[in-house]
Amino acid sequence: MKILLASLAVDGHFNPLTKIAVQLKHSGDDVRWYTGTRYAGRLADLGIVHYPFHRAIEHTPENLHELYPERARLTGPRAISFDAEKIFASNVGNFVDDLADIQAAFDFEVLVVDVAMLVQRIAIESLDVPVVSVVPIANMQSDSIVPPLAFGLKPAAGWLGRVRDRILRVVSERVVLAPARKRYASILADRGVAVPKSTGLFDEPYVTSAAVIQSGTASFDFPRSAVNPRVHYVGPLLPYSVAEPTTLPFADRIGRYTTTVLVTQGTVDNKDQTKLIIPTIEALMNTDTLVLISTGRWASDDLRRRYPADNVVIEDYMDFAAVLSQVDVFVTNGGFGGVMLSLAHGVPIVCAGINEGKSDVNAHVDYHRVGVNLGTQRPRPGDLRRAVQRVAAEPAWTARAQAFRAELAAYDPPKIAERIIHSVGPLDPNLSGIRTKIEYAPVQPGDSQSAT
Repeated sequence: MKILLASLAVDGHFNPLTKIAVQLKHSGDDVRWYTGTRYAGRLADLGIVHYPFHRAIEHTPENLHELYPERARLTGPRAISFDAEKIFASNVGNFVDDLADIQAAFDFEVLVVDVAMLVQRIAIESLDVPVVSVVPIANMQSDSIVPPLAFGLKPAAGWLGRVRDRILRVVSERVVLAPARKRYASILADRGVAVPKSTGLFDEPYVTSAAVIQSGTASFDFPRSAVNPRVHYVGPLLPYSVAEPTTLPFADRIGRYTTTVLVTQGTVDNKDQTKLIIPTIEALMNTDTLVLISTGRWASDDLRRRYPADNVVIEDYMDFAAVLSQVDVFVTNGGFGGVMLSLAHGVPIVCAGINEGKSDVNAHVDYHRVGVNLGTQRPRPGDLRRAVQRVAAEPAWTARAQAFRAELAAYDPPKIAERIIHSVGPLDPNLSGIRTKIEYAPVQPGDSQSAT
């Protein structure tokens, strides 16, 4: 089968698709990838043909603030509104024009696309190919009992909470996401594709794709009133890597401390280390906790000079899969991939983040009691120290994380994704994914989670 993958040029959107790509390639499929130039080397290493962005703007963690200096001042819903319009919706026309050019040279049979590219509807209509969406973050589809995106809320408790959610759902669609949805609908209208007014912006992939490959498990989602039969939870979508023995250069220090903590501020919002990295160091340096800092290759030498404590290890990069087997607590700003990886190792979490949808991820961590959510992107050292000590000292946190580890271990995400992709055939013009009504199955009384 000829398969084209497409993703944003951001680690959290590219890396989760790599295992799927390798699985498909090993099965004999002709697999190619449309993404930014920053992944040209990585795709060459994987032996996958790369089609770089041509018309599309290549948004990367390194250039976001250069392209949009005003973005640095935004937080919470205002930041999500900005990103939804400028980074996601505004690029849709460029993406689909690039895809049309690629199709002329490579007649792909299925488009496997990162959910955030928002090209599903227009690709089906104008390119006449079925689309499988990959969601490397928490399920974004709206539901009457799921709190709206962007506010970092847990499911409502009681009638007052339900009223709150109804009001904020209107605010989310008509205020927060309204500029992005208007821009998105305008781009599609210019190409002769109409968008139903009743469909929310981030619902589009869920109602148009032939299938949705959803990272994680239904048990880590919030309870839902109905099940979308197109959504398939496949377990944690983690980056592909060649399994090699890893020697940790700081392994001798681990046994000298009672607790080991791994700290990351992610791959996008990691330039201002005063948000999470520095407060965590100042909370725990010169204590009986070993603090392992992964900077994402940002200002590591400066941090080492500033914090020369023996219990603080600062590296540009750490192999999280190897390190987490030695860790007691994972401190993160709340990237979904990092949270999944932590739970896959049974490690409980302390999270503190708001932007890039992290407040919603951290709400899931809090709701399922696998960690402490500090509810801010600038936690105080004292609050961080108490949260780490609490999670490390109380066995219930680790027990709940270990329960998720056991569940996640039962999944084989690349193989499940492969079966889903191979099950999608050419579009019947009379039965396209868009024109076929989705039959949602209501959750039965007693069911607490949506089906896989």
